[in-house]
Amino acid sequence: MKRIIQGKIYNTDTATRIGSHVHSHRGDFRYEDTDLYRTPKGAFFVQGAGGAYSRWSQPCGSNGMSGGSGIQAMSATEALAWCEDSRIDADVIAQFFSVEEA
Repeated sequence: MKRIIQGKIYNTDTATRIGSHVHSHRGDFRYEDTDLYRTPKGAFFVQGAGGAYSRWSQPCGSNGMSGGSGIQAMSATEALAWCEDSRIDADVIAQFFSVEEA
């Protein structure tokens, strides 16, 4: 999947996948399947799909929502928080972010 956001190309085919998070199951309106990526130039983004109550929802009709998919750019701080919230392995996080021993 490829998308241009603020004049920059975010492409899952050329980016490095860092991790994945799946919430619930496909029949649930809150279902979400999202992957975090880093571009060759170091920008972060998520790509995914989900139900009507997920971050990937799309307007449908006059007042409704339906499932959808897409790409969203993220700052490094947002991407690190996403990794922590998604319980990505600490060794994987350390490969892509500046973290220190407590």
